Amino acid sequence: MFDPRKRKFSEEELKPQPMIKKARKVFIPDDLKDDKYWARRRKNNMAAKRSRDARRLKENQIAIRASFLEKENSALRQEVADLRKELGKCKNILAKYEARHGPL
Repeated sequence: MFDPRKRKFSEEELKPQPMIKKARKVFIPDDLKDDKYWARRRKNNMAAKRSRDARRLKENQIAIRASFLEKENSALRQEVADLRKELGKCKNILAKYEARHGPL
């Protein structure tokens, strides 16, 4: 299972990627589509698939990391709220004590 706490994301991984403009497709006549052409096409198709898969994996990892951080942030905010509430109670108890016995 992927644990985003153990995975360090580089700044490069987390910053948005620039849009890349595609080159225009060059029409290749059928009489020039030899074995070398088809081998290049297969190789390119496999490389494109690997690239898309890697991009999806990176996007999923970032989404998981974001979700994890949002939950952690929520838990920390709740902890801060609880501690502030406890601090208020302690201050109240101290104020009552000092009202009866004088300042500490």
